Parts: sequence; C-alpha cells; structure tokens
Amino acid sequence: MARVKTGVVRRRRHKKVLKLARGFYSGRRKHFRKAKEQLERSLVYAYRDRRRKKRDFRRLWIVRINAACRLNDLSYSRFINGLKKAGIELDRKILADLAMNDAAAFSKIVEAVKKAL
Repeated sequence: MARVKTGVVRRRRHKKVLKLARGFYSGRRKHFRKAKEQLERSLVYAYRDRRRKKRDFRRLWIVRINAACRLNDLSYSRFINGLKKAGIELDRKILADLAMNDAAAFSKIVEAVKKAL
C-alpha cells in the first residue's frame, strides 16, 4: 500500500481552523489544538444561541406589551385574550414596537380589546 503524506492537506485544515479562530484570546488563536477545541465549543454556543435568541426576544416583547397594558389598566393575559376575541391579528413583535414608539395607536388597540371583553 502506498504511503500517504499529509503536508498540504494538514496545512489547509490548520489554516481553515486558525482563520475561524481569529479574535480568540492568546493561544486559543495561535495554537492549532487549542484553537480547534475552542472553535468546537464556540460553534456549539452559536448553534444554541441562535435558538435562544428567539426566546429572549419573545420574552422582551411580552415585558414591553405588559408594561404598556398596565399603563392602560389591563393585564397582559386579558389583553391577549381580548385580541383573540376582537379578531386583531398582530404579533407580539409589532405590538411591542407600537407600545414603545406609538403609544396612541397602542391605546386604540387596547380600547378595541376592552370592547371585545
């Protein structure tokens, strides 16, 4: 069986890993083994947090909607229930944006919700 030399292949693989490891601290960017270990960990964090980000934003939107509802003498859960009964199909992202940037429009939505309840 022929002997396989890994010079070019190994260098390419190392360069690929070290390029992705730019910005890491100290030996984690300079030494292949440490860079590879840290890169595997970092990719796990990135994968996990892409999913986590969706949860975090939804929580933030709910907090903002709840605060705006309380200013209009209504709880969040009753507000969401009223939205469904009134047939208003706005998602939490849009409602949170209205609550932050256009209080008058949000108040009109709250009035419609109170009528539906």
